[in-house]
Order: sequence, then C-alpha cells, then structure tokens
Amino acid sequence: MSKTVLITGGAGFIAHHVIDKILRETDWKIVSLDRLDISGNLNRLHDMLRDHDPKAVASRMRIIFHDLKAEVNSQIVQDIGPVDIVLHLAAGSHVDRSITYPMEFVQDNVVGTVNMLDYARKHLPNLERFVYFSTDEIYGIAPPGVAYKEYDRYNSTNPYSASKAAAEEFCVAYENTYKMPIVVTHTMNVFGERQHPEKFIPMTIQNVRDGNKVIIHADPTRTVAGSRMYIHAKDVAEGLMFILNLKDYKHTGDYGHAHCPKFNLVGTEEVDNLQLAQWIADAVGKPLNYEMTDFHTSRPGHDMRYALDGSLLASLGWEPKIKLSERIKEMVQWTLKNNRWLRNNG
Repeated sequence: MSKTVLITGGAGFIAHHVIDKILRETDWKIVSLDRLDISGNLNRLHDMLRDHDPKAVASRMRIIFHDLKAEVNSQIVQDIGPVDIVLHLAAGSHVDRSITYPMEFVQDNVVGTVNMLDYARKHLPNLERFVYFSTDEIYGIAPPGVAYKEYDRYNSTNPYSASKAAAEEFCVAYENTYKMPIVVTHTMNVFGERQHPEKFIPMTIQNVRDGNKVIIHADPTRTVAGSRMYIHAKDVAEGLMFILNLKDYKHTGDYGHAHCPKFNLVGTEEVDNLQLAQWIADAVGKPLNYEMTDFHTSRPGHDMRYALDGSLLASLGWEPKIKLSERIKEMVQWTLKNNRWLRNNG
C-alpha cells in the first residue's frame, strides 16, 4: 500500500535529494512543508524534477508553505492530510549567523522541531516513523583518532549545534514520554548537486576553474589542514531509505536505558581539506592555487576536525557504496556542465 511522507524543508539541499530518491524508488506520495527562505529554493526542486515524469510528479507531490516557528494550525493540518512518515530536515544551519543571532536558531531549530513533534503527536495517530535529522556538530571537535558514536555526550561549540542538540533531546523526550516512533540521524559535511555555492566544495570548484586562490582552513601553525568525513547527498538519501526499511530495530545495551534509535549517516573516508581541494583541481584539470589560513582561531565556533563512527549502520548492512574520490569527480563534472549553480557561472 502506498504511503504518504511529509518532508520539512523539502526545497532544501539534502531534502530535495531525498525527494528525488523517493520519487525514483517508491510509489509514495510526498508533501513538502517549507517556508522557502535562502535555504529552501524552488528552483532547486524544479531543476531536479525535470528528470521525472511531470504527470507522475503532479499526482504524487504537493508543496505547502509554512514557517515552523508557528504552530502547525488546523488549516495546515487539513491541507497536509493523513501522513505515514515524517522526515524533519528543515533547520537553520549557518554557524556564523548563529553566533551573531543565537535566538534565531532557538526559534528555527528548537521551537520548530517541538512544533513538528506536537503536530505529529496530536494529529498522526498511525505514524510509522518520525525521523529527525541532527548533525555531527552536536559532539564538538573530535580529537585525533576519535570518532563519535550515536549516544556519546554533547559538546556544542556554537549556538547552531546547541540548538540542534536541544531539538534532538526533545525528540528523545517525546519518544520516552509519548512512545512516539522517533528516529534520530546524525550526518556531516554533505555535498552534492545544487548545493549552495558558498559551501566549500562548489566554491572550490569555481575558484579552481577561474584560477583564483582557494583558502584552506588550518591550525594556528598553518601547516595542518582541517579534516572532515564528507558524504554525498545521494548516499544520505540511500542510507535514510535503508533506515526506513529496517524492521523491528530496537536500540539495546545502553546502561542509561535509552530507547530512541539513533544512526550515524556518515562517509567511510576522512579527508583533510587540502587533499579534497587537490582532488577537485585534478578533476577540473587545472592547478591548485591555495593558501593555508588559521581560520579557527579568528572565527570561534568552527572546529578543526569532526568525525562520526558509522559502524552501527555498517553492522546492519549499509554504508556508502561509491568511494569519496569518485563522488567528487561526479560532482565536479556535473557542476561544470551545470554552472548556473555556481555563484559566478562563467
């Protein structure tokens, strides 16, 4: 039987890849709930949907405008209709802006999440799953050799990550209090087609193409580049579908009696940003002109290294199938052909 999935922030970067995956591999109906700000871009959805049958999209997908800082009122509830699965991806995620305007992120990420949880609690009695998309940044900086597991402690280093951690705890509380079918995912440094051009990978593609200098964030000595575990948005969507198809999974073995299932959706390879920039330059076919900058000392709230442990999902049967270096090549080739998604389209 076909399901209906409600996706918050559906016009956002990760969410539009999730919508693409659902349209390709299921017969589910989709309701996208979005306020369409700088993160939510209907042009992104329109561009992606050109690869799908327009009649099929028209019969399966709807877009509803709503700002989650406000309660999901009765009119919006009626417009949405019955829902089987909620994928809550909508969030403010700009670290620098969170440092300047922290209350904005409390409203968007904490209040917005609680409004979605209350909507689901009150109006979706047959809800199968409520998936909350959290972030690696709730754990803070990862020392060398450390990769955080799903239930490790929080150590937020900026208001953005604190707001995501607070929203995550509300999800845990609703699962404990109301026995709602909530799942939390953590992911990090997602990249892919139609990403905002200010992000590191599309910005580096543009700078290498144009012969401009690439700034590499480094330690105070300016000799050690920051590192991340990048993952393509298509792999995030694939991992999410794997989680949704898990049958009767229950978190066990936690001494604190935690029940809410959590999963790290993470790439299998850690790479420093200098190596990543070199891969991009190789794929573009131009030399890399770069400068190492002590970014983290001058801009508080940004960390040198993040890392997540993906062993739980791997033990259950999922991890990204395509190597990171190959995904980077795909991204570069696509971006150069579709350069309207760069800030300067050449």
